[in-house]
Amino acid sequence: MAEFFAEPRSWVAIAFVVFFVLFGNKLWTVVRDLLDQRAETVRAELAEAQRLRNEAEAMLRDARARRESALADAKKLLDGARAEAVRLAAAAAADAEASAARRERMALDRIAAAEKAAVDEVRLAAAEIAATAAERVIREGLTADANAALVDHAIAALPAALAPKRAA
Repeated sequence: MAEFFAEPRSWVAIAFVVFFVLFGNKLWTVVRDLLDQRAETVRAELAEAQRLRNEAEAMLRDARARRESALADAKKLLDGARAEAVRLAAAAAADAEASAARRERMALDRIAAAEKAAVDEVRLAAAEIAATAAERVIREGLTADANAALVDHAIAALPAALAPKRAA
């Protein structure tokens, strides 16, 4: 055994064993605590990553639902706009037709008024011509006896001429 203690390697081995016996427990506790802290950090990071993933999935579902809702709203708006366009086109056609009917009626009224004015002008002109002609005839060829006979005839025809106006 003396040879054992004479070897420097033996002393190194003894020192190594004594060192680990004295400080091994403390060293092991420090290493274990470091490893436990690292494990807790990894667990916390994994939990945070899982939470973030769950939040991202929830946000994705929410975004998809909002997208679907927006698409449905847009479809409703488009359908409403198409229906409104059809309604407005029908209303515009009806308005155009009513306007055309009004213009036609106005044109017919103008034509009727023009016809009446023309007839009135012709009557007035005919009356003036007849009065002028009658005046000439009377001046040139009516004698006093013929004048008296004409007045008597007009007076006799007066009740017959007024009879239709009284009935009306």
